[in-house]
Amino acid sequence: MNTCDLCDLHEQRVRVLELPLRDYGGRLAFDGRVSTIKAYEDNSLVREAVAEDGRGRVLVIDGGGSMRRAMLGDLLAAKALENGWAGVLVFGAIRDSGAIGAMALGVKALGTNPRKTDKLGQGLRDVPVEFGGLRIHPGDWLCADQDGVVLADEELR
Repeated sequence: MNTCDLCDLHEQRVRVLELPLRDYGGRLAFDGRVSTIKAYEDNSLVREAVAEDGRGRVLVIDGGGSMRRAMLGDLLAAKALENGWAGVLVFGAIRDSGAIGAMALGVKALGTNPRKTDKLGQGLRDVPVEFGGLRIHPGDWLCADQDGVVLADEELR
């Protein structure tokens, strides 16, 4: 099922993320239950999350929209893929986009920046985040493809 069909079939049940995200991963379409991180220019919690069993989930990172530092790079993306995450959505920047593009992992972000983040252990895990006109909760279902990102309270087909 693609995002356009989901919007047509379940218009009242889906929420559409209103952001100009770009595709960076080698997998353009992905879906899964959401796990969230809220952190500004510190990807310590991202490192912890991708080290866990992803169980087909999607990691949604609210980096405050910052384009000054990359919240995800090739090493963390490879760890996410290895541990079964379906994808990563970053409200902010990533780096190592060439290497990430060769991975069978869905990755969407606002853009790129070669600068890494600080590692201060700051941020919050599995809390509601808000960006792109939506409030996103841990456990929401997310479906993403080339046309955009939709969320729902439950998995839709």
